Amino acid sequence: MIQLSVLKEGHRAVIVRIGGQGTLRRRILEMGLTKGTEIYVEKYAPLRDPMELIVKGYHVSLRVEEAAQITVEPINPPA
Repeated sequence: MIQLSVLKEGHRAVIVRIGGQGTLRRRILEMGLTKGTEIYVEKYAPLRDPMELIVKGYHVSLRVEEAAQITVEPINPPA
């Protein structure tokens, strides 16, 4: 298991745990990032912050600092 923030572009993962507290945690959950959800890292911004994810068919932008609060389990990385 690793932090979402270290996942590379083109990789998929399943969310295992959402860290953080208060409004940050609530915001992450409201965006559809919940335990057991599959995510796809589409791309990073040119300076690597923010990152763009595909969650449940929607594009979601997340700061790398916020992504570090999410623990994921990678799914077969691309060859």
